[in-house]
Amino acid sequence: MVWTPRVTVAAVIEREGRFLLVEEVIDGEPRFNQPAGHLEPGESLLEAVRREVLEETARPFEPLGLVGVYQYEMAHKRRTYLRFCFAGTVGEAEPGRALDEEIVATHWLTLEEIERRRERLRGPMVLACIRDHLQGAALPLDSLHSLTA
Repeated sequence: MVWTPRVTVAAVIEREGRFLLVEEVIDGEPRFNQPAGHLEPGESLLEAVRREVLEETARPFEPLGLVGVYQYEMAHKRRTYLRFCFAGTVGEAEPGRALDEEIVATHWLTLEEIERRRERLRGPMVLACIRDHLQGAALPLDSLHSLTA
């Protein structure tokens, strides 16, 4: 068996002390997450995070910096995730644009409201990304390179 980590992107979006999270149903349970998803073939990381935010929130996203890269070992499922988390801004929701089918709603929540939902977060990376963002973690986007042969 070949081990392959799952590459994902996520966005920390803060406005006036609130963070944009999506509520989704996972295994029949409501969970909260940043707008996030998997890197698709042929995409750059920046293209992927723009697409995922738009699909999950109906809002265009402009990444401003890379908050960090997070490795998460989900032992019970024997999976490893590599999350590239970006900070940035969003525009207004596009009227009439449907959200991904697993998304129940979007919410603007304070850090305290998110911490109270700790048991319902999609995983430990959600709070880790927010906390790192709040501490000013950010690499410039020009530190990312997308090469093809």
